[in-house]
Amino acid sequence: MNRAPLKRSRILHMALTGATNASGEAEASGEKPFLLRALQIALVVSLYWVISISMVFLNKYLLDSPSLQLDAPIFVTFYQCLVTTLLCKGLSTLAICCPGTVDFPTLHLDLRVARSVLPLSVVFIGMITFNNLCLKYVGVAFYNVGRSLTTVFNVLLSYLLLKQTTSFYALLTCGIIIGGFWLGVDQEGAEGTLSLVGTLFGVLASLCVSLNAIYTKKVLPAVDSSIWRLTFYNNVNACVLFLPLLLLLGELRALRDFAQLGSAHFWGMMTLGGLFGFAIGYVTGLQIKFTSPLTHNVSGTAKACAQTVLAVLYYEETKSFLWWTSNMMVLGGSSAYTWVRGWEMKKSQEEPSPKEGEKSPLAV
Repeated sequence: MNRAPLKRSRILHMALTGATNASGEAEASGEKPFLLRALQIALVVSLYWVISISMVFLNKYLLDSPSLQLDAPIFVTFYQCLVTTLLCKGLSTLAICCPGTVDFPTLHLDLRVARSVLPLSVVFIGMITFNNLCLKYVGVAFYNVGRSLTTVFNVLLSYLLLKQTTSFYALLTCGIIIGGFWLGVDQEGAEGTLSLVGTLFGVLASLCVSLNAIYTKKVLPAVDSSIWRLTFYNNVNACVLFLPLLLLLGELRALRDFAQLGSAHFWGMMTLGGLFGFAIGYVTGLQIKFTSPLTHNVSGTAKACAQTVLAVLYYEETKSFLWWTSNMMVLGGSSAYTWVRGWEMKKSQEEPSPKEGEKSPLAV
């Protein structure tokens, strides 16, 4: 059967949509055009980068800005949790009042569920507090290296708590990360910018991030496996638990003496920080949805690299070759670990599971 010659516009349309014939198989199958998918992915990844990097720089401003001179990191963290709680409740109310406007679960505070989530909330509080304390005492450029041991703690805690072994190649990537961390600490010390307290907070933050990932899986059934319900209960518990800390650490007194307490600019920046904290959870899920967990991890590593370069340029810092080498070791080791774990998972799905009692000779 003879076919009419295709116009150039039709050929271009077929290329962009991925159709293989003039009738457009991609359209018939209901798939989105290739160009549209590419634009969506680019937009989501860009949104993740912008929100994540902006949140780090904004938190650094709130925690350690010479113009603000506010020494109340716990209050900053408390306020961000309060904003996230109110946003969750607001979106839940909107979903009830205007069905179809927004896809958000119904949220009702159940004290029994709150108690079930409480152990995880303690870890969650440690994670966000130590993150902010690390950022307060170290520069944005060193921030990623200071918190780079999360992958190492994931491997260690998976073995200690879950009895899961790790392959030799994955352990090798962890060795690269540890080497990059120690080299980074050494170079920060050589340049006279090392904060031991900030580095310690970074290590504790990494530990809490790993514990949070492990205990989240155990607690999710209590909130019907809803990440947004878990976010709501975590932040509600955090708001309550932060109140005695504010009293014990004297931050309420520091706020009373704070010169810009009545400033609209200050509260605007604080609220924006809370909005970013809420949004990063949403765009992280969005990026995984439109790409994959592996691509999300690669995107996060590339974002960390861009963030480091931007921090060095913005704060007009000069770094040595070995300092940059430490960053590349940390980022390269993290990327390699992600790739190795992805390859191992794919291989395990393709091959039949080994008999009980058998172990890989490379497993540790």
